[in-house]
Amino acid sequence: MAIKMRVLYWSNKAKMRTIANLIKNEFELTMNAVDVIPPAYSCDKERIVILCISIKEEPEDQLRLFCNGLNKQRAQNVALIIDGNEKGAKYIKDMVRQAGTNLIDDVLFVKGGLPFLSKLSDEEKKTIIEWAHRIVDNLQ
Repeated sequence: MAIKMRVLYWSNKAKMRTIANLIKNEFELTMNAVDVIPPAYSCDKERIVILCISIKEEPEDQLRLFCNGLNKQRAQNVALIIDGNEKGAKYIKDMVRQAGTNLIDDVLFVKGGLPFLSKLSDEEKKTIIEWAHRIVDNLQ
């Protein structure tokens, strides 16, 4: 399935990078589709941007600037995978909405684990893939 999609992550946890790459591989995205926030190449007319973010409190300035810049010209839709709590997720949701792009309400909460552990269980993989397909299928 060809879709203009980026998967970006903000986390010091290896598991969040693994999640981003799992989605990239599932949808056969281009090599530079996965990147850290802020990405080396800015988003440009993406159909969807999936943000994988570890957050519990207020976001750092770099993350805030990036989320505030996610307007319709950069991304038509934004979906969130959050390693953290609802309070942290609310900060991100509010910033993305204020930027003017469409925020998808179906937020996936994950447990990021320790910074050096990157392995996903089969159940986690299944949940993430099902969530990603549900998000993409509802765009069309």
